[in-house]
Amino acid sequence: MIDTHAHLQWPDFDKDREQVINRAFAAGVSAIVSVGYDLGASLEAVQIAKDHPHIFAVVGIHPHNAKTIGPKVLGSLRELAGNEKVVAIGEIGLDYYRNLSPRVVQREAFEQQMFLAKELGLPVVIHDREAHADVLQVLRKFSGDVVGVLHCFSGGLDMAREAINMGYSISIAGPVTFPNARNLHQLVQNLPMESIVLETDCPWLAPQLHRGKRNEPAFIFETAEKVAELRGISLNQLIEATSQNAKRLFGIH
Repeated sequence: MIDTHAHLQWPDFDKDREQVINRAFAAGVSAIVSVGYDLGASLEAVQIAKDHPHIFAVVGIHPHNAKTIGPKVLGSLRELAGNEKVVAIGEIGLDYYRNLSPRVVQREAFEQQMFLAKELGLPVVIHDREAHADVLQVLRKFSGDVVGVLHCFSGGLDMAREAINMGYSISIAGPVTFPNARNLHQLVQNLPMESIVLETDCPWLAPQLHRGKRNEPAFIFETAEKVAELRGISLNQLIEATSQNAKRLFGIH
């Protein structure tokens, strides 16, 4: 099993980061992708990845932090992305729920980082919260040049299908285990298997058995079990398929 989206550099893990990583691998996780959200977190993600052979890094500026982006930050991201453990640019996108950066600034930062991914030939990790139409508009602008994953997907089936047609994967996280997540359950049942990857988004979005507590990569198996149940396949089949999808997405060998 591969956790395609974790934030191991988050301060919640400062006291027991190595134990969290060890628990994940002991539980059967084979790789973790640690994702940046600002320049400092991107630097930390790269360092954690350099210290652990089965952890990989994603570098980028989250829409919450879009107002921090400029030529110097973009230059630093470009340099960081040259590290062999960096597998994508992200997480980038739009967040119209909190609007911690002005929407026009979010959009500019999003497109600048899409251009960076195009330049470097890297996939992207997309954050989309209550901004489906505008996110799709940007993805269409770069269709054929940039591919990636829609992380913790919250859109509908039509959006998922359009993104898949542009070469994107759809990432499913802990909320799929919530009993009342009927729309997400229906989505998972209708997605093509070759487009699904799994994530924790830890330390947030813990699955049902740990709801309200700190999430960690070892808990991804509860998400996997629910997705396998919804798909009507065995857990082993689900793990094999989603792991191959993740390896293909990020170029992990």
